[in-house]
Amino acid sequence: MRNVFRRRRREQPEQAAEQEVAEPTRESGPWDADEPHPESERIDLGGLRLPHNPDFDVRLASVGDQHVGVVVLYDESSLQLQALAAPRSSGLWDEVKTKILAQAKHLEQREGPFGSELTGEMKVEGSSRPARYLGIDGPRWFLLAVISGKAAADDAVAQPYIEFIRDVVVVRGDEPMAREEPIPLRRPNEQTGETGEQRPGFNPFKRGPEISEIR
Repeated sequence: MRNVFRRRRREQPEQAAEQEVAEPTRESGPWDADEPHPESERIDLGGLRLPHNPDFDVRLASVGDQHVGVVVLYDESSLQLQALAAPRSSGLWDEVKTKILAQAKHLEQREGPFGSELTGEMKVEGSSRPARYLGIDGPRWFLLAVISGKAAADDAVAQPYIEFIRDVVVVRGDEPMAREEPIPLRRPNEQTGETGEQRPGFNPFKRGPEISEIR
């Protein structure tokens, strides 16, 4: 998979100074919180900041007391998002793809908007449903997106989800984390621990997805 965060190599030494000034900015994300990215209204879930879209139903997925992912529902389809800690020196997508393929035999690799992805069928409660797995390696994080339902089999139906993913911001933080450890999430009205204040840039949404939980 191509690394969307990799910078273009400078080919000519004499162009170095010019490229330092004119190095292009990526046109879309997912974004790292520490890199320049467009300011827009987003739902602040701690480790993830999600685009505000009143048509999407956003739910936190929880294991015990820990929020480990997000499920977004729209147009008879769903999008699952999970952000994981990754090594500084390498990404996780190639490794995660191998694990997925070992469990789901009826998936094929293809090139998509974020590089290599997996498409095919996933089994849900004894039945099969179209599924599409997208992985994005960022700086010390990995974002796994799983689209299922109509949008997994139809690129036109999937487009709102693709645009949603492109505007996600991942907040890795500086604290040490184990490889593949879920980056912590929280409900938008929960306060951060140390200061008791909400993260900078938090915008209470006027009308939009009510954040419920899936356990």
